[in-house]
Parts: sequence; C-alpha cells; structure tokens
Amino acid sequence: MIGLRSEPLWSWALGSSNSVVTDSAAALTTLSDEERLVYDGVYDFADKEIRPLVRQMDEDGKIPRSLIDRLFELDVMGIEIPEASGGAGGTFFHSVLAVEALSRVDPSIGVLVDVQNTLVVNAVLRWGNDAQKQNYLPRLAQKSVGAYALSEAGSGSDAFALTTRATERGDGFALNGRKLWITNGNEADVFIVFATINSEAGYRGITAFLVERGTAGFTVGKKEDKLGIRASSTCELIFEDCQVRRANVLGEPGKGYKVAIETLNEGRIGIGAQMIGLAQGALDHAIRYTKERKQFGSAIADFQGVQFQIARAATELEAARLLVYNAARLRDAGRAFLREAAMCKLFSSEAAEHVTSLAVNLFGGYGFVKDYPVEKLYRDAKIGQIYEGTSNLQLQTIAKQILG
Repeated sequence: MIGLRSEPLWSWALGSSNSVVTDSAAALTTLSDEERLVYDGVYDFADKEIRPLVRQMDEDGKIPRSLIDRLFELDVMGIEIPEASGGAGGTFFHSVLAVEALSRVDPSIGVLVDVQNTLVVNAVLRWGNDAQKQNYLPRLAQKSVGAYALSEAGSGSDAFALTTRATERGDGFALNGRKLWITNGNEADVFIVFATINSEAGYRGITAFLVERGTAGFTVGKKEDKLGIRASSTCELIFEDCQVRRANVLGEPGKGYKVAIETLNEGRIGIGAQMIGLAQGALDHAIRYTKERKQFGSAIADFQGVQFQIARAATELEAARLLVYNAARLRDAGRAFLREAAMCKLFSSEAAEHVTSLAVNLFGGYGFVKDYPVEKLYRDAKIGQIYEGTSNLQLQTIAKQILG
C-alpha cells in the first residue's frame, strides 16, 4: 500500500532523483514508474477502503475520523512535506495524482486531500519561517488537517474585498470578522486566515495568519448543507477578538495577497485533478453499465449512438487530463503556469459536468436514484465551476494572459 511507513512502496517511489517523465517523446499523460506507483497505490486504497463508505458519508455529510487517520498513515496528507518533517518528500505532481485517484472514488475525500496539500502545506512550505515550519509541518504530515480561510460573504470572486480585520494588540493581533465557505472547517486543526491590517491600503493591507482550533475568540460556525461533495465540510468561521501572536503571521504583514494569489494558482490545478478523477469515475461506471444493460436483445454499448457519446466523453476527459498534467508539470519545473492553471480548472470542471451528465443519461432511470453511484458524481461535479475561482474568473485570467 502507498505511504505506509512500514512498507517501502511510497518511499521508493519518491526516492527517485527525477520522478518527472524526461523522455521527450512521451505524452504528458505518460507516467514514470514512480508516478504510476503513486497513482495505483492511492487508487487501490480508495477502491478498497473508501468506496464502501461513500454513500453513507454522503448521507451523513461527514468523513469518519478513522478514515482521515488512514489518510495520514498513508502519507497522502503531507505529500510535499520533507521526510525530515515526517512527510512523504514528494512533488506537486504526486499530490495531483493522489487527488485524481481519490476523486475517482469520492471527490469529497479528493478535496480534503487537495486543500491540505495544494493550499495549506504549500503555503507553509513557501511562506513559513523556520520556526513555523518546525511547528506546523510535522503536525500537518502526521495528524492535523488544515483549512484555508479567504472567502467571506462579500468577497468571493473579488477575493480581497475582505471585512475581517486584524488590529495590533500587544505582541500580536486581534482578529474580528467572519469567513464563509471554508472547506475542511469541521476537521481542521490549523487554519490559514486572511485579514486586513489596514483597510485603507487595499489589497496591500491583507495579511495571512496561522490560527489554531481552540484559540480564544475563534469558533467554527454553521456547516453548510450542500448539493454535492456533502461529506466534505464547508463551514463558517467566526472571529471575535481572537488573539493571534505576531509569530503566527505567515509571510510578512501586508503581503497576504501574495500568499493567496500564488497558492490559489496551485489550488486550481488541484481542483482540475479532482474534476478529472470524478469524470473518470463516472465514465468507468457508464462503460461498465452499457456493456451489461441489454435492450432489443443487445448490450446498449453495441449501439452506435451510445458508442459515439462515450467516445466523445473519453476524448473530452483526455483533453482535460492533458491540461491538468501540463499545468502540474510546469509548476514542478519552476516555469510559469498561471494561464495553464486557469485553463485546466476551467476545462476540467466543464468536462466533469458533461461526462457525469452523460453517465446519468446512459443509466436511464437508474441514473436518477441514489442506489447507483452516478447520481452522486453528477451532484459533486457542479462545484468545480464555482470554487477556487468561478469559470468566469478563469476566463478573465486567461484573457488577460493572452491579450496582455
């Protein structure tokens, strides 16, 4: 199994000096032996241990803590965290593969792992000082779930129209305000919270803080009752004179906008991975069902009309995967990926909605009931066009990059 510290597979995979495919003739989707081991190991775990829990988690709107503990045991909660800090010592692309593999079974688990790795861990790795890394990285690798608190009721696509304030007080800051739509809110122990220390400075007043669950003045509020990815918690956070030490500023005061922008660019690739995993799961179900379902004496997969629809869905999914993998590989190579991240998030979320809708159609009446899995994946897919930047915001980003 991947990542178990008593077994060598994960460490062997990540011990290679070059885990990125270097054959210039290889396709972007061609995985190295190490990358294939990561993907297959995560998917095998998801198929065997997560799949039996999916429907109950969706109905309960909750991820069992025992399953979260297993994710930590398998090292998928700290993929890029160095081994010296208790992590897997992997690459960003490994995180993308893990999110994709998990989402093929349950996108709720995929987004839990995505936020942990592509947002929280990445932010601490890039912007944390030595003391913060020593404190938080081992915890994020081994036991603590992280959350990323940027959104508010009045600041969605306009991410920096924040009303949460951080006022200097003693050797720290007092936080006051509310955050909304915070993924992992119920499960998280560590929160990266964005607030403004100077409202007159606009985005240059935004500052990122590391806030721990249990801090006086900080409470987790209402959990949203959602259409899809229901097992993943989405919560309100409330700050009422929440005292945060100056040592818990992530990066520099007034530089929180840089933390947010750069981390969200990576997060969009993670959502792209969630969407292609989700779409692959729906297509798997559709292919299996059309081979088994018979009408007029033949499997419906024998009908050209069905074949053409599946072929088109597979083509769209492959195009989405190419975009996601390209953006992830560019990021690991240290090259610009802003446009590519926006493209992969835009296209993969639309592809996921199309593929899951087709799966429901091909299942017929069975696709409309909860006894079959495609109904859930169809509900799960919709969020892809909304969070981590709406589709319109991705289009705006792409246009700016193209037009200059």
